[in-house]
Amino acid sequence: MRNISTDKESGLKHVKTAAIAKLAVLTCFSSVLLLTTRCASIQAPTGGPKDSIAPTIVLESPVNLSRNFKANKIVITLDEFIKLNNQAKEISITPEMDRAPIFKVKKKNLEITLPDSLAENTTYSINFGKGLVDYNESNPILNYSYVFATGDKIDSLSISGNVKSALKNEIEKEAKVLLIPIAQDSIFGKKKANIFTLTDTAGNFKLNNLREGSYRIYALKEKNNDRIYNGTDEEIAFIKDSINLKADVSGINLQLFKGVPTRFRTIDRTLEKDGHILLTFNRRIEDPKIKVLQPSNFATNNRIIYSANQDSAHIFIPKITTDSLKFEVSEGLNILDTVLIKASNTDKLERFIKPLTSIKSSKVDKIKHITLTALTPIESIDKGKIKIFEDSISRTNFQLQIDSLDKNKYHIRYNWKDLKAYELVLEEGAIKGYFGEINKEDKSKFTLDKTNNYGDIYLTFAGIDSTQNYVVELIDEKKERVFNTQVLPKDGKISYLKYPGGKYSIRVIFDENNNGRWDTGDVYKKIQPEKIWYLDRVFTIRANWEQQETITLSN
Repeated sequence: MRNISTDKESGLKHVKTAAIAKLAVLTCFSSVLLLTTRCASIQAPTGGPKDSIAPTIVLESPVNLSRNFKANKIVITLDEFIKLNNQAKEISITPEMDRAPIFKVKKKNLEITLPDSLAENTTYSINFGKGLVDYNESNPILNYSYVFATGDKIDSLSISGNVKSALKNEIEKEAKVLLIPIAQDSIFGKKKANIFTLTDTAGNFKLNNLREGSYRIYALKEKNNDRIYNGTDEEIAFIKDSINLKADVSGINLQLFKGVPTRFRTIDRTLEKDGHILLTFNRRIEDPKIKVLQPSNFATNNRIIYSANQDSAHIFIPKITTDSLKFEVSEGLNILDTVLIKASNTDKLERFIKPLTSIKSSKVDKIKHITLTALTPIESIDKGKIKIFEDSISRTNFQLQIDSLDKNKYHIRYNWKDLKAYELVLEEGAIKGYFGEINKEDKSKFTLDKTNNYGDIYLTFAGIDSTQNYVVELIDEKKERVFNTQVLPKDGKISYLKYPGGKYSIRVIFDENNNGRWDTGDVYKKIQPEKIWYLDRVFTIRANWEQQETITLSN
């Protein structure tokens, strides 16, 4: 006979055990869930692509472009958390208010509390530039403006155009375009302009909600982001005449340039390892003259080499025995600067000449042969200490010729042969400097470059103005390297002979002052940079080819 009470106790124990187990599972699951939830609430997501999308406006209250505006607070709602970036420099209000409004960010909302002293019948524009950004990645809403009018009319005129670099004719994105009323033009270079916008990726701009009046327009590419032109370290553009705005204006072309500094400065002075002095200036010196004031016995015993742009000078002097040097820098008869250089540890200076040759990639050009030069002024070269070996056999029947234009350059010519191994040896003392410096032994191994990769091209320019002076420059397709510069003859014909095969292009400088080079502008004197015209294509010089091209120049 079954014991019913025992069965009941056993059943109860089983149910109780199952319940306890189930409760334990639920408790564990709840703990894990709670822990996961807590972790998720504080841990930022990781991985994935970086957000590059600017936030979007979803609501403006009152609505943008409101008339008869009476509110004292503006609320702008976006689709994600936001913040203000560089508020003092990026955000502008035009016209200025008697008291500045208060900007406050609350998660996805921007609240702007306005003063109670707004002028009647006035259009106000709050321009955010790049100042309104998302919270995490700081992606800006470019050129967002909130506009309202206290009267029944909103200013609706606009000015649009394009900004490019004057020198390279390339579009300039995110350049600031400043508009200053004529009555306030004296603030240029002193105070920040309130009316501004940024160019887009195509270099285009548009200034909206403008009132009738006369304005001056500028473009600025600046370093410190204060909407003030701070001098020639920054790029500026302008149009010479003011804009009398009565209707929408379009097609404004602004050319950015760096001006010539009004104050001359020696920006760097260096005692080089080989004992010569390098002076670097903040602008070109038209008629440079440098006088050694100290030591006085160096006044006539020196050699000076100016850079091609005449904005730096290499000064070569005898061995330094004093602890300081003093130089006077002049432009013609006008003394520009006095430069003092401390000359300590002069015993460590290595006064020798380092030869420079045209041997590239262990190859020698059979047309141009070998050029030999040095940064240091060369007094003489001893041909007897120059050795040429052809398959290890010494050859003495080479020519050594000084360049007809550059007295610091020599040419070594020889009947180079294919399939021969060559070595050029410059023995110690082969080159002698102006102050007795000599070279250390120098060896170069090479073979003949047999590619014969040279061609001739003859250019004829059409559409030229006989009263205009032009300078033609042969450049690479990236506009970064200039291979040749020459004045365009009146017959409009230029030839490039024995040029390496490859892709080239042309730019033409409208040389207004006939000095043979491009000149930048001056915003204060209202002088524009000289115009540069670029060929809108590249052409190819083909090896062993002689070709002709006609280029039509548009004025």
